[in-house]
Amino acid sequence: MPNALALLALASWPLVSLVLFRKLPVGRAVLWSLLLAYLFLPPPPALFDFPAVPPLDKDSIAALAAFGICTVMYGKNIIYLPRSHIAKGLMVVFVVTPLATVLTNGEPVFFGQVGLPGLRIVEAIALMVQQAMILMPFILAYSFLRSETDQRDILFAFVALGLVYSLLMLVEIRLSPQLNFWIWGYYQHNFDQLIRFGGFRPIVFLYHGLWVALFAMMMLGCAVALFRHSRGHAKLWYGGISLYFGFIMIACKSVASIAYASVLLPMVLFVGRLWQFRLAALLALLAVSYPIMKGLEWIPERQIIETITELDEDRSGSLKFRFDNERVLLDRAYLKPVFGWGSWGRNHILDPVTGVLLTVTDGRWIITIGVFGWVGYLAEFLLFSWPLFVLFARSFVLTKETHTSPYLGALALILGFNLFDLLPNATITPLTWMLCGALLGYTETHVPEVRSAGLKIKTVM
Repeated sequence: MPNALALLALASWPLVSLVLFRKLPVGRAVLWSLLLAYLFLPPPPALFDFPAVPPLDKDSIAALAAFGICTVMYGKNIIYLPRSHIAKGLMVVFVVTPLATVLTNGEPVFFGQVGLPGLRIVEAIALMVQQAMILMPFILAYSFLRSETDQRDILFAFVALGLVYSLLMLVEIRLSPQLNFWIWGYYQHNFDQLIRFGGFRPIVFLYHGLWVALFAMMMLGCAVALFRHSRGHAKLWYGGISLYFGFIMIACKSVASIAYASVLLPMVLFVGRLWQFRLAALLALLAVSYPIMKGLEWIPERQIIETITELDEDRSGSLKFRFDNERVLLDRAYLKPVFGWGSWGRNHILDPVTGVLLTVTDGRWIITIGVFGWVGYLAEFLLFSWPLFVLFARSFVLTKETHTSPYLGALALILGFNLFDLLPNATITPLTWMLCGALLGYTETHVPEVRSAGLKIKTVM
């Protein structure tokens, strides 16, 4: 269980946020307050669980603190809804869907001798509040991180904090993942999942080693982007940092993150940003359409497993287990396809005698479809993907790359790989929402009007 220091750190974070907002410009304060909380505060099960409200963990506390301070200090500058009518509609559906889910799940669910209760209106209120809190980093980034300078600040913050975090990662790679236990008093995940390839992979203060590896991929992509667009001594510094971050990412021992980086780095280094927009949009399209392809059996699962078996039999067994669980959970989701099964594990299959969960949810997509149905899934994933789809459309009418920020392509790719990673994992973070809001805010306000084939293209879709 978390020690007193862990709870004290969570409780005192609003004061830390207030100091950041008093010392820094609002955009940087939003950025650093969310990043610092995500990386260094104790993860669940360290949280405050008050009656009738969603549990307050480090992500929700940081979001509430930043949002509350911005409301008081910069309330007139907060933009609660984007210009795009589609994005507005997706945000509303994202928040309201839990109400429909609860209203269509009032009956209890039974698995033999085991039953789960029907949902009550109080659950709808709590879930809608939770959805609204999830959107707070998106709204803050859309409001205050919408310029080219802000984008460079994002890249720099990832690199600066990555340098600090990498030292903690090296400690755990060498000594074993112990920092969360030493400081906050508990292990946040199963220790055996942190042993890979004859060594350890770091977890530091995040939820899983895969989350650390994904952050390592992100900080590497940011360093490479700054290397490409810097000059003089700064270019040498960022080049050295990029090499160092590459070593750190490989040491995290995540095959997925290494594979993402093998595509991300050449794209950031050598490819024009218009094609970067297109690849990012393709990744988002794959993330959105994967459940549809899965249901239509267009995913060549058998061939994928056979290929992986030739490389690593243990990994192929894990992948087969994942595919089998996805099929069972997707079949159950089809019984409540529109608004899902709701909370309390109703989207799972339970042992009819012991009540133990017989299914495992790994990917964010299957969790969302099971809990909130296809309506909730499309609202969430399309909202994530919307700025990338807008940039994809703009890429065919922009006559010059100079019409956009030089950092925009790298951030779009990082967001795209974050979305793609939601297929095998549930690595949705405030950083993902922050990137989404920042990209949409810039796209809607700073991409200039251009002409293509004699037609004037409006900047706001």
